[in-house]
Amino acid sequence: MATDTSTPRTVGEYFILGLKGFCMGAADVVPGVSGGTMAFILGIYQELISSIKSVDTKFFRLLLSGRVKAAIESVSWKFLVSVAGGIFTAIFTIAKLLSYLLHTYPVFIWSFFFGLVLASVATICLEIKKWTVNVVIGVIFGTGLAFYVVGQVPVSTPETPWFLFISGALAICAMILPGISGAFILVLLGKYHFVLEAVNQKDFVTLAIVASGAAVGLISFVRLLSWLFNKYHEMTIAILVGLMLGSLRKIWPWKEDLQRFAKDASETLIISQVNMWPTQFNSEVITAIAFMVLGLIAVISINCMAKSQNQKTVSSKEQK
Repeated sequence: MATDTSTPRTVGEYFILGLKGFCMGAADVVPGVSGGTMAFILGIYQELISSIKSVDTKFFRLLLSGRVKAAIESVSWKFLVSVAGGIFTAIFTIAKLLSYLLHTYPVFIWSFFFGLVLASVATICLEIKKWTVNVVIGVIFGTGLAFYVVGQVPVSTPETPWFLFISGALAICAMILPGISGAFILVLLGKYHFVLEAVNQKDFVTLAIVASGAAVGLISFVRLLSWLFNKYHEMTIAILVGLMLGSLRKIWPWKEDLQRFAKDASETLIISQVNMWPTQFNSEVITAIAFMVLGLIAVISINCMAKSQNQKTVSSKEQK
């Protein structure tokens, strides 16, 4: 799913990258759906890792020496600005809408995301050229890890700057991994609603602290991911597939609430749930299945379009 970057992109292609970033940002807002999963589905995951990795010590040396233009030109800034612009646009424009939809139509929204992730697992499996015993073990390990993490109960934590910084760093590491949601890591750390409220209230001080932690965590973590892709490509893909499979536990549409926590007089938070089968086959179940199928079709369509675009790019290069 790697994207060919040897040919300069057009304005329209950067606009498409912005839309893909928007999809990533929308996914990142939802606890249980990873922006990394969306990047994988949309075919920009490995380029995203490489582009973030380009923000290295050379970039900071040039920046600190006052050579701003040279610093900017040393990184994949057009790709990063396009994707990041889409991500932040989504976070600041649809946070309230997604919050409303998840509260009002939870079964339908989770069904759609379930279909997205399930189909993306199937398409990403095609990236594995040879299924060895070690690759299968990698899938099992990733599945078990994600299954365990998403089943944990959130904890009560402080709202001090240092903890917000750490929360941002841990969340972004999870956010870049397909299958483990950065938003859900914030839920586990007891900071999801706090950060979401900061977004809705435009509390830029809190957001700056979280973003600083995210920046440090991201720049550090992508180097590890890049090394793993270069050194152990098949195994890395296998583990990422497993992470996505395990995350299906969190986004299964039908759940029963086990524990609730009264945050204040007007708001009660659900802190523990168990998956269940729908009690009866009714119109809600039929609609939910339709949303799952819609998610499946969306991924298959995106994958087909990405392959078609890659074939056109290869053909145009061969003609030259």
